[in-house]
Amino acid sequence: MGEHMGETTAAAPDAQQESVLLHRDGRAGRIVLNRPRAINALDLAMVRRIDAALDAWERDASVAVVVVSGAGERGLCAGGDVRAIRADVLAGGGEASRSFWREEYRLNARIARFGRRAGSASHGKHYVALMDGIVMGGGVGISAHGSVRVVTERSAVAMPETTIGFVPDVGGTYLLSRAPGELGTHLALTAAPVGAADALLCGLADAFVPAARLPQFAAALADQDVEQALRQYSGEAPPGRLAGQRAWIDACYSADTVEEILARLLDSDEPDAKEAAGLIAAKSPTSLKVTLAALRRARRLDTLEQVLEQEFRVSCATLTGPDLVEGVRAQVVDKDRSPHWTPPTLAEVDRAAVERHFAPAGLRPLFG
Repeated sequence: MGEHMGETTAAAPDAQQESVLLHRDGRAGRIVLNRPRAINALDLAMVRRIDAALDAWERDASVAVVVVSGAGERGLCAGGDVRAIRADVLAGGGEASRSFWREEYRLNARIARFGRRAGSASHGKHYVALMDGIVMGGGVGISAHGSVRVVTERSAVAMPETTIGFVPDVGGTYLLSRAPGELGTHLALTAAPVGAADALLCGLADAFVPAARLPQFAAALADQDVEQALRQYSGEAPPGRLAGQRAWIDACYSADTVEEILARLLDSDEPDAKEAAGLIAAKSPTSLKVTLAALRRARRLDTLEQVLEQEFRVSCATLTGPDLVEGVRAQVVDKDRSPHWTPPTLAEVDRAAVERHFAPAGLRPLFG
């Protein structure tokens, strides 16, 4: 999901078909997320339309590359519709949300499989994601699992879930658990967005193309190989911040508990470390502890599918707790930015409260 997701507005039924635009352009199949007023936030109809397009184009020998982009100037995708998820929980326990996540997470895995085939003899298809502007939560899920992830100087990539009492999903804990050192832990707990260079450093992106050249790059994919187009239009990203912060990030976030991470951050002489502590302290205590546990467990899982199964259990468990509903209220509905977390302190979140998020809970598996 993503913090911006609540900006979505309900689309009329006859407009749903146009929330994702599909067309062919030479050897490229193009997917355009088309809800610009909502920063192209995802809903179930969009997930299904993207999945159907991938089905069709994977079987079409004349399609060599699939390119996903977002309409408007604000970003590729700000996530899923958290207003709808909150309303679903309040109305009846979240069954629609569980159904949405099931199909969304399966699509995330599908995108990764599509991309992994790019180098094989029988499947030469790339999935190219144009990660311009805001790319958060579910937007990361439909882009960062692709085989070619392109960022620009306008990119702001984040998993902001702890801000709304949720936990990184859409394969986010898979990606962040595999970032160098403890960079992924830093991004997951603070929910901080990163720009192009830092997205590249963290393994969330593959190439930098200046925003002014992005249209030409995208157009070139109609008749050029992806590698050829990248050589022509890509460049060096403006300097980021995280490379110079690795020492304190790795030292502080390698702790075994959120409490110890916060203590190390506050004890650091680095102003940025103290700033990170402030960001973390404002998040849901339950979300923080579950997120740290999810990241550590994801490191020990071998495949994206295994991590998505874990995330599905965790996501569904959040529907039965108070913080997701309250976090969306504070950040998106009332926008008072003053959530009242339950429990309100890290000390009150015990091991059993964390472990319940990882229990199978009778859920049907996503895969297999």
